[in-house]
Amino acid sequence: MLFAPKEKGQGLVEYALILVLVAVVVIAVLLILGPLIGNIFSKIVSGMGTP
Repeated sequence: MLFAPKEKGQGLVEYALILVLVAVVVIAVLLILGPLIGNIFSKIVSGMGTP
């Protein structure tokens, strides 16, 4: 029972590190795939044209 606060704090730090890692991976994927996806949508919009 004496070590419970340290373990709770350690668990919170581990969850925070996991969230930071996930955020970094998501940002990296968006930076890599963002322009590609933007080009695809641009082609779709230009293909639709205006009547």
